[in-house]
Amino acid sequence: MYRPHLPAPRPATVAAFTDSVAAQHWLSTLAPEATADILWGLCAQVAAIDGSTLAPPQAVALLNLLRSAIVPRQASAEARFTRKALPMADDEEGIFDATQQLWTQLGIAYLRLAPNCTPANRCLPLHRAASAFRIAQYCHYLASRSCPPLLDQLLFDVLATAESNGVLRRPIADPDFPQYGKGSVSGELAWALLMRHIDPYRLNALQVPVANRIFSRWRELVPFELTPGEPGDTLDLAALGAPEALATQHFVNIRTVIKKLGQRIQLLREGHSPEALKLGRVLSAPAAARLLQYLDSRFRPQAPSATSSEQGEFDLVYGGDSAYMLLTNSALNVVDEVGAAKRATSYQRMAIFGLDRVSELPPEMQRLKVPSERWSFRQGLATRIGPAIEQRIQAPALIGAMINGKRRLGIMQALIAETDGTLKARIEWLDEGFAAGSLKHLAPRGTKLQRVPAFLLAVRGGACALVVPPDAGARLGLALELSGFLQTSVTPSEILERGSNFVHYACEPLP
Repeated sequence: MYRPHLPAPRPATVAAFTDSVAAQHWLSTLAPEATADILWGLCAQVAAIDGSTLAPPQAVALLNLLRSAIVPRQASAEARFTRKALPMADDEEGIFDATQQLWTQLGIAYLRLAPNCTPANRCLPLHRAASAFRIAQYCHYLASRSCPPLLDQLLFDVLATAESNGVLRRPIADPDFPQYGKGSVSGELAWALLMRHIDPYRLNALQVPVANRIFSRWRELVPFELTPGEPGDTLDLAALGAPEALATQHFVNIRTVIKKLGQRIQLLREGHSPEALKLGRVLSAPAAARLLQYLDSRFRPQAPSATSSEQGEFDLVYGGDSAYMLLTNSALNVVDEVGAAKRATSYQRMAIFGLDRVSELPPEMQRLKVPSERWSFRQGLATRIGPAIEQRIQAPALIGAMINGKRRLGIMQALIAETDGTLKARIEWLDEGFAAGSLKHLAPRGTKLQRVPAFLLAVRGGACALVVPPDAGARLGLALELSGFLQTSVTPSEILERGSNFVHYACEPLP
């Protein structure tokens, strides 16, 4: 029988209870809120049971009670760290750490007990362990935090243990998640591996739960097989981190997933609503179609990334105003005190010397100072290496850069915070050809009306796209008058992407 390689139990902690009656009484004293203190308190009790000498049936029963108390607190906890700006604030970081550590510790406790249970009773702890590790990974995806390798190892330990005990595909009910119906260890593992394979960090806060819901419904249709299928029909477990011995003996068949994605993309094109296809209500039909097309592409052979050609270190600026300043070397709204002071100094130079030497410098030597951060680009991956500016970053985010003298406008995607605080991301450059200008109307910002930066992108077929800040006041179907472009107006027809500091619109074809 396979024995998982688990971290040693924590030093002995005095448990608050050792039987179900006492456990229920202790749980009744907890407030229903998912505070970090309550989650850490639950985690301490899980660790105490994990390190105890309780009989396996008794320990599993107590873990089940704790799990039932954890599950209803999950939704409120994850909402407080889902796709927050990075680096996270202390309270966001605290609730994330408590939540993911609680699920990881719970899974380890269940997995450690499984080999000591009778053969007939090993399925339940293995299923609960797989579920816990999957949720711990999901917390990392929601928080844009990199997953520790330990979670991959633990998932594969569950796979090997369940396979050796003959319970990998045994159906079992889960009263804590009745909406999912009966499932198996295989289904939980497939669900986790599908989410991992699609690179969920590339998805936004609305898309991640939808993708998770999709795979929850298809999880039992993705079997682990002992022989590989046709090319493109199986996931490579070795690429997902499985040990060689396991990866060469197990193949995840994704043929049904690919087929179902194609069917739903077609149904959306035919006019069916996302809700009718059980995709929820949060995404419009075009947005749901784009998500499904992305998921489908992740299960196809991957072409080399267009960003892989960028190498070196560059300064990045964030948001429409800063990108406009960097790319045009002019400011839309000169209202800052620093700018006023510089103008006063210039006037003094003119009065004393009859000229302002600085103003006579060539334009390339008079570039405006725009707050920026230093990032390193290597093989399509960007890593922040310079001192951070005051603002935190929330992806997707509009960025601008001047790279080798070339103006670049891009979208920062798949932003991840490593355990050491390092930020990494992928940049999708908008290289269709763009122009920087502004909207003709002013928009209220604070107590003032200010000009709104706008970026017009050329699209094949005579159409165009528009990128503006979220507070630009743009509406679908209503024409927007432009300033600083050859094109005098555009009419947004569809939202292609909504980010933290921009909205990307498709526009009707130019006349």
